[in-house]
Amino acid sequence: MSHQHNPPSTDSTLQADCAHCFGLCCVALPFAASADFAVDKAAGAACANLQADFRCGIHAHLRERGFPGCTVFDCFGAGQKVSQLTFGGQDWRQAPHTAAQMFAVFPVMRQLHELLWYLTEALTRPAAHPIHDDLRRARERTDRLTRSSAETLAEADVAALREDINALLLRTSELVRAEVAGRKKNHRGADLIGAKLNGANLRAANLRGAYLIAADLRNADLRSADLIGADFRDTDLRGADLTGSIFLTQAQLNAAKGNAATKLPPALTHPTHW
Repeated sequence: MSHQHNPPSTDSTLQADCAHCFGLCCVALPFAASADFAVDKAAGAACANLQADFRCGIHAHLRERGFPGCTVFDCFGAGQKVSQLTFGGQDWRQAPHTAAQMFAVFPVMRQLHELLWYLTEALTRPAAHPIHDDLRRARERTDRLTRSSAETLAEADVAALREDINALLLRTSELVRAEVAGRKKNHRGADLIGAKLNGANLRAANLRGAYLIAADLRNADLRSADLIGADFRDTDLRGADLTGSIFLTQAQLNAAKGNAATKLPPALTHPTHW
């Protein structure tokens, strides 16, 4: 799958390194024929485009071949962690007995690495200083879990961990957005599919988990807005200002439409298809 990420810190372990992964996103995860994928594929079955060297045979042409979903996916560095650390560099083709467990552990590791991404960003926020110690403890606890055995990872209660961490991320969001004066819009979990928000003032807004599919956010002010989990598929971000936005990921940007005038946080990059 296509990756172009820069982590919110110098921690390269949160950046996908496909050269050191056994193509896990192309095997472990299922996908269904849709606007995102040209064909159906079951979990545990290798994608027909996966080559012997674990690289994608149509990597440079995924969008035109009907696989835009691959260009959006981000493992946050979980692929190489599972491949090289959890399974010690032993790949599932040469050691078929590891395959089922490896494919089961990968989505767990991806969730843990996503949480590490958010915690790492939260620790870069000066406004969140009052809870930096709690954030550090949560990051250390999560990091330790990512380095445990495959058996421990397979049994991990990620939902409970996510709930604990989400409380810290929510507090981080409140502290960061409180620094912006004035009333802030609350669109948490809102259905804004196709919404006409051209030029909207959404500065420091709460857009957690909002459905912004195909919404028009051209030239909108999204500075310091909380965007964790917001669905940006086909969202028009041309000219939008996302400077300082909270918990935005490269995967969200990869799913959206934008241009050179779209302003992004320094840790993220303009997708090549913009």
